[in-house]
Amino acid sequence: MITTDDEVRALAATVTDPEIPVLSIADLGILRDGRIEPDGTVRLTITPTYSGCPAMDTIRADLATVFAMAGHDKVQVDLVLSPAWTTDWMSEEGKAKLEEYGIAPPTGKAHGGPIKLGLTVKCPQCHSLNTREMSRFGSTSCKALYVCQDCHETFDYFKVL
Repeated sequence: MITTDDEVRALAATVTDPEIPVLSIADLGILRDGRIEPDGTVRLTITPTYSGCPAMDTIRADLATVFAMAGHDKVQVDLVLSPAWTTDWMSEEGKAKLEEYGIAPPTGKAHGGPIKLGLTVKCPQCHSLNTREMSRFGSTSCKALYVCQDCHETFDYFKVL
């Protein structure tokens, strides 16, 4: 039985994103808080990468399942939209996992700096910078579709948000 907030957050961090199964919700930075209340209720806070993200229902169900298997049947998952999720919340380990999985990770910071007018995206296959955006939207809304002009592979790029 889990008794500390650290244990709650550690167990919640084992849940993966259903769209990118190599990433945990902690890697993505959507797991914002986890604690256990005096009555034993596990309370979790998650922020979607996009409002209306279809993965949130699955993530909520997966969190309930993980905690039920650990002996907690009272689980409250709060969906928080403000502040809005940003790729700045992704872990460096998560970005490395994305690239290893074949998705170019976001580069640069989303907030607090100058706005880039151009964007070079490194190919996750051959690491060339000779790439071109094919579509602003890839397999999901948070990704864009790129093609490498050296190895000719297409790949998703996780956009900076």
